[in-house]
Amino acid sequence: MSTVLLIARRELAAYMRTMSGYVIIAVMLFVDGLCFNAFAMAGTAKKSSEVLGDFFFYSSGFTMLCALFLSMRLLAEERQTGTLQLLYSSPVRDWQIVAGKYLSALGFLAIFLFCTLYMPLLVMAYGKVSFGHLLAGYFGLLLVGSLSLAVGTFGSALTRSQVIAAVLTGVMLLVLTVCWLLARVTDRPLTEAITGLAWYIHFKPFEQGLVHLRHVAYFVLVTWACLFAATRVLEARRWR
Repeated sequence: MSTVLLIARRELAAYMRTMSGYVIIAVMLFVDGLCFNAFAMAGTAKKSSEVLGDFFFYSSGFTMLCALFLSMRLLAEERQTGTLQLLYSSPVRDWQIVAGKYLSALGFLAIFLFCTLYMPLLVMAYGKVSFGHLLAGYFGLLLVGSLSLAVGTFGSALTRSQVIAAVLTGVMLLVLTVCWLLARVTDRPLTEAITGLAWYIHFKPFEQGLVHLRHVAYFVLVTWACLFAATRVLEARRWR
């Protein structure tokens, strides 16, 4: 576990030293703030809980975008620069490489989510908001971000190009999003199967301040599956 934390600390320091991570956070915060002001705060008849729910709805999409841009460099950059071979030659297991890089991106994504806290605080300043609703919503955003980062880690493991990694990740996340729309035009029992794959169906209760174990299990299972797949890709490349 110390090896995983060492890799995570190294990668997190790399995010802190470069401007790319800060640019991603700044752009996502700017656009998220615009949507919050234009849509979530629009209208005078909304309750504070409804405004907060709209904030979590829009922020979930920007969390996925931020995770996509953060994860595209995790393994693709290592292959592109040739430093992945150094990791292969060191006494580090493949799952430790994947876990360490994933945790570093998750830590940086948590910084982004913390920076968005001023928006729900504005809602609390002018209305009444349940603290439990706030905690449940941010817990849901963290789960969405963890899933997106895991998908991005898998996409980054498949190629040495960061652009291609971003495209692959975007396609996979789009499939998990389109499942929500596709379920509306299909018949049972296919509807239930497709609905179960859609991430937004599992995130929607968090918008309302509700936490259900089955929805948490969905995010954890998909995250684990993607990280496991990324590890197997690294193992396959190690023996080529």
